[in-house]
Amino acid sequence: MVDASPLGLLAMLVMAHFVGDFLLQHDRMAVEKCPGRDATLPWWWWLAGHASSHGLLVGLLTGIPLLGLAECLIHGLIDWGKCRLGFSLVFDQLLHLFCKLLWVGLLLR
Repeated sequence: MVDASPLGLLAMLVMAHFVGDFLLQHDRMAVEKCPGRDATLPWWWWLAGHASSHGLLVGLLTGIPLLGLAECLIHGLIDWGKCRLGFSLVFDQLLHLFCKLLWVGLLLR
């Protein structure tokens, strides 16, 4: 059972983020989700698969499928930005973690 407190939910969302980015995302996906780096599948398939795993984790943890869809879309945009605009890993991760704060903030309303 997920801790129902805002801090508990934030902790779970942050941990799930790192599972999605560093355990579920393999090296090929990390490289080929970027336009122009795709070799085995079109880049958007890799990016959609990766972003969808994050959306699923957020949807499952919050119990709100639409929040999972929002996570999927925003995670995909941030990762696309990292690929196309050259975001650093630190900036990329800060943007993702800010989204987790945003989700918890929205749920407090």
